[in-house]
This record gives sequence, C-alpha cells and structure tokens, in this order.
Amino acid sequence: MKKIGILGSTGSIGTSALDVIRHARDKYEVVALSGYSNIDLLMEQIEEFNPKYVAIGFKEGYDRIKEKYPQINLFLGEEGLKEIGKLKEVEILLTAVSGAIGIEATVEGIKSGKRIALANKETMVAAGPYINDLLKKYPKAEIIPVDSEHSAIFQSLLGGKKNEVSKLIITASGGTFRGKNLEDLKDVTVEQALKHPNWSMGRKITIDSSTLVNKGLEIIEAHELFGVDYENIEVLVHPQSIVHSMVEFKDKSVIAQLGVPDMKIPIQYAFTYPERDENTVFETLDLRKVGTLTFEEPNREVFKGIDLAFKAGKIGKTMPAVLNAANEIAVELFLRGEIKFLEIYEIIEKAMDRHEPKEIDSIETIKMVDLETRAWVYKNYEK
Repeated sequence: MKKIGILGSTGSIGTSALDVIRHARDKYEVVALSGYSNIDLLMEQIEEFNPKYVAIGFKEGYDRIKEKYPQINLFLGEEGLKEIGKLKEVEILLTAVSGAIGIEATVEGIKSGKRIALANKETMVAAGPYINDLLKKYPKAEIIPVDSEHSAIFQSLLGGKKNEVSKLIITASGGTFRGKNLEDLKDVTVEQALKHPNWSMGRKITIDSSTLVNKGLEIIEAHELFGVDYENIEVLVHPQSIVHSMVEFKDKSVIAQLGVPDMKIPIQYAFTYPERDENTVFETLDLRKVGTLTFEEPNREVFKGIDLAFKAGKIGKTMPAVLNAANEIAVELFLRGEIKFLEIYEIIEKAMDRHEPKEIDSIETIKMVDLETRAWVYKNYEK
C-alpha cells in the first residue's frame, strides 16, 4: 500500500487525487493532507481519509481542527508544508499547492528521498537549477510530473533515448480568449477570463491559461525537467485538449500522449509509475466522438506570456523566479479587480526589466527575489 501526502488537498488537483485514491482504497493510504482556507472541505477530507498529519494555512482553521481532531498531528502555515515534506511515513508527496509556497516543501521531500508527484509549476520555474542539483545529491528521490503536458512528455520520452530527442512540442488549449485581438481584451472581466472551454482548474491557473503565461511557465518547467534547450521547445495551440503534448525524435518520428482532459489520469500515473493500473472509473477517449484534432500557431503578439517566459528562461538565474512572482501578484490583483487583464503582461515585463539576475546558490536567494518582486508589484499597482 502506497503512503500518500497531498499538499493542496482542497484545490482542484488535490480533490482529483483524492478521487483517484477513493476508487482504489486497497492501494493507497492517505498519511497527510494540507489545505489553506477551505476549512469545511478539509474537515470533510479528514473524516473520510483519516490522515495522521494535517497542515492548515491560518490560525482560525488551525484552532477549529485542533478542537475537533485532537488526535491529529497538526501544523500551521508554510512551515507546516515543510514538515509534511519531511515525514518519513510519506512515500509519495503530491505538491498541488499553487505558487512559490510549495518550493520548500518539495525541497524537504527530495531530501527525505520521496517520489514527488509534481503539480506545482513554480517549483521548477523559480528553483529549477537548485532542484536539479538536489536530485543529484539525493538519488533516491525522483520527480514524476503531474501537469498534463509534462506527464505527456514524460510518457512520450519513454519511446526513445534522451540523445535521440529533436524537440518537445507542448500543446495549449488557447485558453478562454483564443482568437481574440488586443482590442477585444482591453476590458475583459474576471468572470469572462474564468470561463475555460475545456479544463476545470483553480482561479489562478485559469487566468494563467487565458494569458498563456501558463504555457510560458510550462516551457521553463519542461526545460528544467527534461534538459532540453529552449530552441528545441515549441508551443502549438490544440483547442480540443486531447493531445497533451508530443516529442519529436531525430528520425522525425513524433510520439504523443492522448487522453480526455481529466487530471486524474496523469495523477494516477504519477502514483503508479512505472506500472499502469487499470482505470475502470474515468472516462475513455473515443476519437470517433472527438472527430477532428486541429493545431495552430499561438498569437504571440496578443498573448505575450510565451515570449516573456522564453526571455526569462534564456536569461536564467533568478529571472524565471521574477517572472513567476510578478505574475502571481498581477493575477491576484486582476482577480480583485484592481488592474486590467492586459496589465498582467505590463507588470511582468517591468518587473523583469528592473531585475538584475543572481545565481541561485540557496533556497534563501529564491525566497529573497520572490518576496522583493512581490513587494515591488504591490507597491506600484495595488490600489
């Protein structure tokens, strides 16, 4: 029985992971859960899965859970995530929290030799070189990507050797505003931006998808996860979200991973790799019903997230951390109605322009750059 810890159990990835576990109770034990502000849902999960350890994001929730479940080992805040990362009882740590808050917990998981089922893009975006160095120092640890795109690449790469790879092709749905021009996007509302055509995701990731910043973060993540040069990574818009990504090999064969747009499939694979468990619950892909698969170039003049990420990635050092932090706060401000949609790009670009990249010699360097960037965005754009 595999012992699982889930960071971000009340979010979309976390709840999907618990659904995977729910349908295979004889194969998994939930040892640890963490949530932030959705206390009611977290308490329902505690009732159902009976974890030994729980982390919660704020004091009021901590007090409620402590009172009702005195037998649980309870942790508070970001330190609580790190404590779960350290737990010897946890074999597989699913990092599904949104934002840079998940980085240190992943670091602790690697140091304790765990499998990291990685659904937190920011870990490899902001701290990729540091994480890769850690994986060399702690060879018992491993990262299995959970993002549908990176899971697809991971699976497709099994079809050849690393030195046979020609390029990675990351697919994108195109987001909420595919086909729109800059004039169309000047006054879009939060409600409009949150209406993703294919995927059910959290609010922040849905906005990232609509700006294509999400795809930019995935480019940097792919570079760090798979060691492929930026010149050999490309993005194609694929509105049907059936082909989750592809790998082209030197002989010009292209291997792709296809499936319905359901995050439970890559989550289950990250739990079971290198085996594939039977899937009798989740939807089967029926290409007869899909009918047509189409691909097109993204409009990078309108959706600037891709080029901003390529720029940050090629500069390297701490610049991707600035991209990530500036985007996180810009999205937060947009969701609060304090900036317009297109200002997200402006904020990222200005934050990058003012930053002098630094070598990543410690996790403290990443945290310092992250906090400094966030403070600058708040100071200049918060109303």
